[in-house]
Amino acid sequence: MTHLLREGRDPGSADDHDHAHDHHHDHHGGPWWRRAPHELGELFGGHAHDTAEQVDEALEGDAAGRRALYVSLAVLAVTAVLQAVVVVLSGSVALLGDTVHNFADALTAVPLLVAFSLARRASNDRYTYGYGRAEDIAGIFVLAMIALSAVFAGYEAVRRLLDPQPVEYLAAVGLAALIGFAGNEWVARYRIRVGRRIGSAALVADGLHARTDGFTSLAVLLGVGGAALGWSWADPVVGLLITVAILGVLRSAARQVGERLMDAVEPGLVDRARAAVLTVEGVEEVTEMRLRWIGHALRAEAGVTVGPDLTLAAAHEVAHHAEAHLTTYVPRLTSAIVHVSPTRP
Repeated sequence: MTHLLREGRDPGSADDHDHAHDHHHDHHGGPWWRRAPHELGELFGGHAHDTAEQVDEALEGDAAGRRALYVSLAVLAVTAVLQAVVVVLSGSVALLGDTVHNFADALTAVPLLVAFSLARRASNDRYTYGYGRAEDIAGIFVLAMIALSAVFAGYEAVRRLLDPQPVEYLAAVGLAALIGFAGNEWVARYRIRVGRRIGSAALVADGLHARTDGFTSLAVLLGVGGAALGWSWADPVVGLLITVAILGVLRSAARQVGERLMDAVEPGLVDRARAAVLTVEGVEEVTEMRLRWIGHALRAEAGVTVGPDLTLAAAHEVAHHAEAHLTTYVPRLTSAIVHVSPTRP
């Protein structure tokens, strides 16, 4: 178990039990830093020591997500406008497909911004888990925009294949393609980094979308080279290749967003949660462990067994210690419910 809990000390030590007592009635804290949807590592960033500090961390995560969206929206908008000017002058269908994709990618920031704003609302009697799911629903809109951009780019490429037209201002098209790559790759790195740090699958999917835009921008250079050699079919063929690339990122993003909507989590997180509970003094067995994402925060439900000779008050203390260990040692887990049962003879 200790290889799953890498903070330099055993969570079952006396110090940690004192820490658990300090959080006796606090079920909404603990460090939350998730590396990526498909890898775990460096999961601990230290203990949070009071509820206010933990709430501040959550607010900082939401603020980081909104900041990433505002900045990337501005960068992509500028990139797309510059490319659109060149499209009008040159008539390049490959660059048109790339430009449309960039505009679509910029627009996906809008529903994500709405979702991050909704997620800040407090839970109520109707939405008892809060509004964090709005972020996952926004991921569906991202998928829709990726699909629409693929359809448009493919349609324009086929139309140009059937009715070839010359491409003008090849140097400008090549420069616009390089600008598109630079802008999209910067936005992709920024969105993916922030999305992974705050645990937002929708923001990571949007970053992957931007990364594909960057590579499709480079593909436009192939069309420029073909057009320079007099190959009229080169530009629309590259447009078709861009369409295939867009469909590829659609598949990857759909899997991530779909897994989040289906409450999928990394098995390593479940192992870590189980190990954290087993280190609590008095816990004999973990009979159930469930985790689910609500936006970019985790919630847990666990079942444990304790000795049949424990009093109700003692079993209650064990449950609180287990909750404290879960919120402390599982990244981005902000709430836990632990059910205690006596061990059967």
